[in-house]
Amino acid sequence: MTAAPLLPPVATRAHPVWLRVGTLLDGSAGRPQPEANVVYDCDEILFVGIEGRTPPPEILRVGQTSPDFAAPDATLLPGLTDAHAHLFLKGSEIDPVRRAGELRQTPDELLAHARERLASLVRLGLAAVRDAGDRHGVGLALQKLCVQSDRPTMPFVESPGAAIFHRGRYGAFMAGAIEEYPTPRACVEARVAAGAGRIKLIPTGIINFKAGAVTAEPQMTTEELAQLVAAAKSLGRQTFAHASGDTGIARALESGVDSVEHGYFLRNDQLTLMRDRQTAWVPTFAPVQAQLDHAAMLGWDVATKDNLQRILAAHAASLRLAHMLGVIIVAGSDAGSCGVPHGFGLLRELELMERAGLPPLTVIHAATGAGAVRFGYREKFGRIAPGWRSRFMLTRHSPLATVANLRQSRTIVFDGMVFSAGQNEDSTGL
Repeated sequence: MTAAPLLPPVATRAHPVWLRVGTLLDGSAGRPQPEANVVYDCDEILFVGIEGRTPPPEILRVGQTSPDFAAPDATLLPGLTDAHAHLFLKGSEIDPVRRAGELRQTPDELLAHARERLASLVRLGLAAVRDAGDRHGVGLALQKLCVQSDRPTMPFVESPGAAIFHRGRYGAFMAGAIEEYPTPRACVEARVAAGAGRIKLIPTGIINFKAGAVTAEPQMTTEELAQLVAAAKSLGRQTFAHASGDTGIARALESGVDSVEHGYFLRNDQLTLMRDRQTAWVPTFAPVQAQLDHAAMLGWDVATKDNLQRILAAHAASLRLAHMLGVIIVAGSDAGSCGVPHGFGLLRELELMERAGLPPLTVIHAATGAGAVRFGYREKFGRIAPGWRSRFMLTRHSPLATVANLRQSRTIVFDGMVFSAGQNEDSTGL
């Protein structure tokens, strides 16, 4: 017998919905909760009761004594957050010539495409995206849309605007040069004045896949990074640093950044320091895995493929140790990178984190509550708790068995609206 579809009614301010599920994953690091009752309207969650605890009458409709929708065989979990994505880039494109052509679009064209792909992420279960920078103003424009009173249906976006790099070094496609300003503080002040939600720094280059290492010297000194971090902190902004290679990572950590992005070739002692300083790590397996998955199309030889496999294996070992040590691990896909489509790239990232050795519950926490708490976003999403936004997923395919089940048929509740999603979704254009 086919199970009934998971389609709770639409919630409004006048008509909150009482939902009962068999298992609740609330976005914390705690254990799954059984027999949960959740009441929510289109703005926020009003009540969460576990082990059969029912909501008080005053938040229900007059005379209501039973749930609007019950799914004792289903799991409820928060909507996902991609904590590292480049919304101005189309990640599904692999061909280098076509990717280069896309970057020749005007800012208005880039924004129009980014707005379309962002709206489509709602139906994939994304509640929010932490944009990781672009020099065209695309992320800032999308962030501005989020604060409109008549906001469109799209995930929350926070953007740093243009990242900060040194002229002539890696990052020109997404950053503005620090040399444009008389001091590091002046550079940060300009980003904040433009609307940056946090400050993105690029202290290192990228991995040289043919060499199997980060071969370029870091582009920022520890002192320079510390000045940028201090300026951001004084202006109420967190910082996140693109950093791979142990020397560049050491400088980023010493400067006091709030998170390390990518973090390939982390040393074990650096992971301990990250734990002690509460520095979050966004490991981004997906873009390097995509290089391996599409090695033939990208022209990589056997030696380079061996390097990619070795790099990914070492990264997985670092992730396992980080989990054991208690490092704050946050999921981000680097969507927009070659072969990493938006939305689908995050689902792939979660699968890769599980394959690396993290338990499914830890992976789910990394994509929900971990970043929500550590990064202190302006809106409350990523948890299922009173006062948090009503953005979550409902599924009969338990992600506790494997996070790959997040690709199976599922229902998305987004600000009270209801959408169905399934396996036959198309990543083209994302």
